[in-house]
This record gives sequence, structure tokens and C-alpha cells, in this order.
Amino acid sequence: MRILVSGAGVAGLSAAIDLGRAGNEVTIVERANHLRVNGSPIDIRGTALDIAAEMGVLERIRDSRLDMSERLQFVDASGTPLAAPPAEEVSDSAEDLEIAREDLARLLYEALPTSVTLVFEESIGELEQDADGVTVRFSSGGRERYDLVVGADGLHSRTRSLTFGPERDLLRHLGFYVALAEFPGARDDDPINPMYNFPGHLAGIAKYRDHALAVFQFRAPWIEYDHHDLEAQREILRDHYGRHRQWRVPELLEAACADPELYFDSVSLIEMDSWHRGRVALVGDAAHCASPLSGRGTSLALTGAWFLSEALREYPADLERALAEYEDRQRPHVTRAQATAGPGGDLMLPATQEEIDARNARLSGQPADSRVSVASRAT
Repeated sequence: MRILVSGAGVAGLSAAIDLGRAGNEVTIVERANHLRVNGSPIDIRGTALDIAAEMGVLERIRDSRLDMSERLQFVDASGTPLAAPPAEEVSDSAEDLEIAREDLARLLYEALPTSVTLVFEESIGELEQDADGVTVRFSSGGRERYDLVVGADGLHSRTRSLTFGPERDLLRHLGFYVALAEFPGARDDDPINPMYNFPGHLAGIAKYRDHALAVFQFRAPWIEYDHHDLEAQREILRDHYGRHRQWRVPELLEAACADPELYFDSVSLIEMDSWHRGRVALVGDAAHCASPLSGRGTSLALTGAWFLSEALREYPADLERALAEYEDRQRPHVTRAQATAGPGGDLMLPATQEEIDARNARLSGQPADSRVSVASRAT
């Protein structure tokens, strides 16, 4: 088959590897001029570990393993550690591998078979499909014909919008937002990754190797803004953190507003009854975003790409059956992952000071009323 993959993130690269090795002619188009690697390190868990082994990349992932999350500690306004998230509340497998996003992107890129072509600064402009194929008009003006188009272009998927309709009809906002930025002001001598809460908000520092990120998560109803507008994202952060002067919040906010690669987005799910229509199929966040709070998006990208390729191999003469089989195999993993997103938000950013204190007491094994509140310590 002649297959177009839209997006060169984890889902797109994984799909191209699996589909290319199965004998298909695969082209990936990526809107950016480089591999997208901004964001925090990511986790690979459960069935995705077995698939990474089948893809031949598991040992390289293990060689690049990080311990960023293992060093996470909730702290008070003075920076004193209070508690750590228990591993059993954030992992669902015997082994949980954390890897830098840039490391995973690089090793997947290096694993691309020679039958795969990767084109940067290109994206899908229009799609027109019939029973025999899909005609794609690219943003550059070119036109090509494919047997299958795979949308792996993330939460704000253009492929999905063109095929299934507006994003707002498929997105469920969970009431949280997240932002990540480079933080050059991290202290190298601090062995922990501190996360500081005030009601409905989290600000923290996530260090790994020679990198450090400013981390923000906060509760808010849906905010209308252009997700391509960097200044609008900065202004939202200022609105939510600009009046809070405790701990290192002002320093972190300054770094975020100065970072030209600031990552900012809603914490939302994509919920769809089907991930394919005709000769267009979706994988990864484009199909079933489980949000960063699930910690399972990368694992879903790996499993989905693998199940899609396997189903196409098993039913080469029946595309509809193959795509239905892909969905049947992937759906239980998605259902489980999406169910963890809400509890993840409650753990990381409790809504009130009382809930913050109760969480810290629970995680540290102390009675809730034996702790002085973070707010009291700061006054």
C-alpha cells in the first residue's frame, strides 16, 4: 500500500516504522521543520513495553532511562519536602520506563526503514477520498494519491478535523491546563524535583540530565484562545500565576514567558466512537488523547501504531475489516488510560488548601490534622 502519515511525533514515527517494515511505501509529513521534542520526559508501560521489544527499540530505551519522576517531591512554600507521589498510584506495570522525549524521537527516527520518506515543513491541506484511495492536497500546493492516510497529528489534529468534523465536537475538557518551559535557573545541587501547590495550582521544577523544565498545572474551565498564539498562552499563565509570590513561582513564570518554545495546552480527552472513516485512520492523541495526566499517551501511541500495522497485514484485501480490528484491539487500552486522567489531576493539584494538606498527610503517613498547612508556613 501507498500510505501517508501526518505527524512525526511518537505515534507517527512508530506507525511509519511498523507500516514500512510490513512492506508498505510510507511518507511522513511534519508541519514543523524539525522533530517535535519539546515537553517533559515520557513513560512507557504495560503492553507498550512488549511492543517496543518487537520493534527492536526496547533495549535502547532502557539504556536511555531517566529517574526524573522518581525524584519528584511535593514541597511547601519554603521548599521543604513534604511527600512523594507513590509509584503504585501512577504506574500500571511491573516495569515503567521513563525516557526523554528527544531521546525517544531520535531512536525512532533512526529505526525508520529505508522505504519511509520523511518530509518536514509540509502538512495536509485538503483530503478527498473515494472507494479506491485518497487524494491529498498539501499546504505546499502539491497533490498526491494514497491508499491510506494515517492521522498522527496530535490533540489538535488537522487530519481528524478534515475527516470527522470540528475538534470541539470530540474534545472533553477535564478542567485543567498544563505548561512546560525551559528553566535555566535550576539549582544543580538540589537532588529532588520539587512540586509546589497552592489551591488549584502546581508549579515545579523537573530536572533530568543537564535539562530543567518549569512545570505548571492549574484548574480552570475552558478558555477560548488560539493554540498557535504564544503571547495568548503567556498571558493566561500570567493571569493564573502572576499574583502568587511564594516559593519560586515568580522565577518560574519569568522563564516560561521568555521561552520561545513554551508548551501550553488544555488537559483534555478526545472521545470518538470510531477512529477511521473510509481510507483515513487516526492513531495516538489524534484518535484518543488521554491527556498528560494519564501518563499513558506514549504507550497508547506505540500500541495503536502496532495494532494498526498488524491488522493491515492480517487483512490485506479487506481494509474496513483491518481498521475495525485495529480499533477492537486498541480500545481496551484507551478506555483504561483515559479513566486515569481525572484521578491524576486530583493527585497533582488539589482544589483547596485542606485537600493539599490531606494529600500530603496521606502520602507521608501522618494524620491530616498533625500538619501545619502550607499557607500557614508561608505567613
